[in-house]
Amino acid sequence: MPFLGGRVMKTTARNHLSAQAVEVPDPVEDFGQDGGKFYRCYDTLAEEVDDDMVNGLKEQLDGMLIFAGLFAGINSAFLALTLPLLSADLADDISALLAQNNAILVQMATGRNDSIPASPQLPSADFSPSPNIFAVNALFSLSLAFAIISSFLAVLGRQWLVYYRKRSGGGPDSQRWEQLKRFLGAGRWRLEPILDDVLPSLLQIGLIIFCTSLILYLRHLSPTISLIVAVPMYIALAFFIGSALCTVWDKFCPFQSPLSHVLFWSARTIPSVMRGIKAPRWDQLSKGVSLKRWANTLTNGRKEDSPESLQVVAIQRAVCTSDDPATLLNATANLFGIKDLAYMERLWKDPNFQERFHDQWQNSYSRMLQLQGHDGLISAASSRQLYSAAAAHILLCKNHNGAHLSSLEHSISTLQELSIPDLDSKVTDSSGCLIRGTLAFTILQFEKRQPSPEAVTTFSNYLVASLLNRELRDWGTLCVIAFIIANVPDLQGISPDSREALSRAYRGENTPETLVKDMRLLIAPDSTHLPNRAPIVINALHWIDRMLCADNTQAKFTIEQKFSLLEVCERVLPSPRFPGAARDVARQIRVRVSDIWQQEFAATAKTSIPKHLFCVLEQHITKISAFHLAKRSFHQSVEVLQIFGPSTRQLLSYGYNVLDDEAKEAHAALIETFNKKPLGECKTRMNAGVTGRSEQYQFG
Repeated sequence: MPFLGGRVMKTTARNHLSAQAVEVPDPVEDFGQDGGKFYRCYDTLAEEVDDDMVNGLKEQLDGMLIFAGLFAGINSAFLALTLPLLSADLADDISALLAQNNAILVQMATGRNDSIPASPQLPSADFSPSPNIFAVNALFSLSLAFAIISSFLAVLGRQWLVYYRKRSGGGPDSQRWEQLKRFLGAGRWRLEPILDDVLPSLLQIGLIIFCTSLILYLRHLSPTISLIVAVPMYIALAFFIGSALCTVWDKFCPFQSPLSHVLFWSARTIPSVMRGIKAPRWDQLSKGVSLKRWANTLTNGRKEDSPESLQVVAIQRAVCTSDDPATLLNATANLFGIKDLAYMERLWKDPNFQERFHDQWQNSYSRMLQLQGHDGLISAASSRQLYSAAAAHILLCKNHNGAHLSSLEHSISTLQELSIPDLDSKVTDSSGCLIRGTLAFTILQFEKRQPSPEAVTTFSNYLVASLLNRELRDWGTLCVIAFIIANVPDLQGISPDSREALSRAYRGENTPETLVKDMRLLIAPDSTHLPNRAPIVINALHWIDRMLCADNTQAKFTIEQKFSLLEVCERVLPSPRFPGAARDVARQIRVRVSDIWQQEFAATAKTSIPKHLFCVLEQHITKISAFHLAKRSFHQSVEVLQIFGPSTRQLLSYGYNVLDDEAKEAHAALIETFNKKPLGECKTRMNAGVTGRSEQYQFG
């Protein structure tokens, strides 16, 4: 997961919570398509967090530079005293030479003829520095080197921070994602630990070395003075180490330092590493150090983060860092834009995100009431509904074999039944994501416990109201409703084995064949388990009509699948159990499919008309005519032929030069179907309605 530790995670957005109403946003199908609400909140949060980190590090680096300058000056003064002790003192040589000259002058002055002893070697010839002095100078020099290195890195760190906050070209979107990439890069390369821990530790190590060399130097001069100075230094060192050890016992201890961070990390990491240590496998080791892999990495560089990955990090950063209700609600609303299983898995595996999401979800109702008072009852209920739908989205967009999902499932089962305020006005204006998530969440609740009759009634009304949203064009929501109709008898919940099917339905992975099966179950004569079945059928037909649009990009239907749906809708027409509105929509779907079929063969007529265009219409006419004749709904057969007759005549008018051998056989089968005896009267009436003549004709 991206780096969120250190100062960033310790900082919460300083957004001011006011008593003004907080608007609960609708979830979005695509990330960021909320009118810029989330981006405005995120930009404010990211700017604040980055400024806090950069300003804090700059202050620390400035203090280090000042201290390092003073420390280097003091260290240099001591080196000026101790470095000469490493070489011979020229005054000793001069004293030796002067003594020899004095002896010669005395001999000459007294007239004595004594032989002058041979001149001994000068003291410098036999000079060897004391081991203590050598160690003192080595330690003083090393201490000075640490001070200089830390000063250099502090200056370099300030340059890194300037680059980190440097704005690039482009618009706000480009700057936002580039700054987020820099944030992730700073986390990967541990910018904050280096500037916050490594640099101060270098200076602290240099200070400890300096104190050690000072004690040794004073011992060389006077052991008593050395002891007097060493005692307080040992006490200070013991206090430093003890304060660092306190953080191992209490991670919120204020005595934080680079040493305490190392000790805390070691205490948490080393035992787990030792327990899980295994003998290395040479095949994996050789794979990890592959020269070809490293060569490609060095040549091509690191692959940049994908836009989807950056979106995950943006939501994670907002949820884990902010305390502003608007930011958290908008981040949760954009959580629905993450549909990829891998990215959802990556987001939910972060323990910080799990903890924060659970906290906001469980306390969203009470916190909204606390913020807005009793005037915010609707906003509080809407807030909890949003978080509940988001929980269902997370659960159903992930693989179900992870143990880290158990806490989420437990929260779903223990949360009280979801109350949906202002039902009629709210649902019809809600997005498909919120409706789909609310339906799925309620079904997941029903799985864990027996719902009350009031909950069943509320849920049934919500289901009907969801279908009343005429502006809704959402294939995933239709799949969830179809799943509920087919798999939730009496709305008493689903079995654990059906969870995967619900997950596929939620993700919009249901096939049109599944939708056909569900519609057949819904309109079956013995299907009475679902309350408000008639309005559900009417609005489900409206949705199918919208889903069959040629420009629909959510669910790609083949022409065969569209005719299968039309066949199910045809079964509504002769049924007296459904109102006239349902039959009107079914007729509209019939016209829609006819137009789609005509567009299909018109697009291929200039080249080669495929076989399946003949077959699909021939099979449909055969099945529907037999069904309507069995139901004695003769007029429906006439209407079918009136709708498909003109386009069929046009199709059959094309010459054999645009047909292959298989298409010619299908062409003949379609003609035979229209010329069958049971359809004679239908064709006569159709011909009368189309051409104004009453005689019967034959396709040929």
